[in-house]
Amino acid sequence: MHRFSRVLLTIVGLSVCHPVLAVDYRIETLAEGLEHPWSLAFLPGGGMLVTERVGRLRLIGADGRLREAPIDGVPEVFTGGQAGLFEVALAPDHGVSGWVYLSYACGTRAANTTCLDRARFDGRRLVARETLFRAEPGKQGRSHYGGRLTFLPDGTLVLGLGDGFDYREQAQNPGNHLGSLVRLNPDGSVPADNPFVDDRVARAELYSIGHRNIQGVVFDETRSELLIHEHGPRGGDELNRILPGANYGWPLVTHGVDYTGARVTPFTELPGFEAPLLHWTPSIAPSGMTVYDGERFPEWRGDLFVAALAARQVRRLIREDGEIVGQEALFTELDERIRDVRSGPDGALYLLTDSAEGRVLRVVPAP
Repeated sequence: MHRFSRVLLTIVGLSVCHPVLAVDYRIETLAEGLEHPWSLAFLPGGGMLVTERVGRLRLIGADGRLREAPIDGVPEVFTGGQAGLFEVALAPDHGVSGWVYLSYACGTRAANTTCLDRARFDGRRLVARETLFRAEPGKQGRSHYGGRLTFLPDGTLVLGLGDGFDYREQAQNPGNHLGSLVRLNPDGSVPADNPFVDDRVARAELYSIGHRNIQGVVFDETRSELLIHEHGPRGGDELNRILPGANYGWPLVTHGVDYTGARVTPFTELPGFEAPLLHWTPSIAPSGMTVYDGERFPEWRGDLFVAALAARQVRRLIREDGEIVGQEALFTELDERIRDVRSGPDGALYLLTDSAEGRVLRVVPAP
């Protein structure tokens, strides 16, 4: 049970600590024995779908029990390293259409990329599956796929991608999808108002470019803004507010350094590139993000929650009038890599732990 914490304020280089109001909570284990769970989606009738990076889709029933058999009908997934099955998301009209969206690594070790499929879930298996998008070009290696997605109020969806690690300069090339955020119609077609749709050189799917490895995507309905976070190298993890057609600078602008200690670039800002809302240096390795909109923790309502792998915590980004005024490290007592965080329809906060024996955890107020 958590009774008191301290908040780390990191705004434009300012770092101070001050006490914040304590929130008592209890962490419950909802499911365990999952192999590197990556994402979850809440089903309208109760229960949830959970992806395992090794290529399995699992069902937790409305009774809270994990079904032993994986769901059939999942696409063939390229696995290993960071490659695998990533996001699961329900279409906004899922109650009528039954559509479930899956992002995943596809291809071979010599030529692989990020794919997006949709299928209908009939309660037991996926049917009528179709591939909507395949990022180009294919690449070698097993790193930096992105994979997070969310739907926008106009019914389109955005999918975050990675730079392929060894191909980072391509994040500045609008002629491919590496290091970008793409926007698609629900059927995979290109929206007519995409910012690069009339550019003869750029890919029409592009919504923004200059990203390293997008690992969190959320649309804040209250503020009507699209937010993403992405991994830096050693330091330089970023939280960004997305503007259509904008360039976020990687690898020409970053607060991080290479894993060897060498500079990636001498610049932390340059004209023509959007600056991050905040950066984490040293890195926390953010993964997954949610806006808490429940009633069970009124002190948290409207704040952003960012799961962190390297920091082994969830970082609460405290907001006032939409601006980030502080940060709080939560759930450090777990001492586990946290892959995803979600605000549940029951007002609880849900966590996925990243390990070979991963768990689905539910955070509720302490009695």
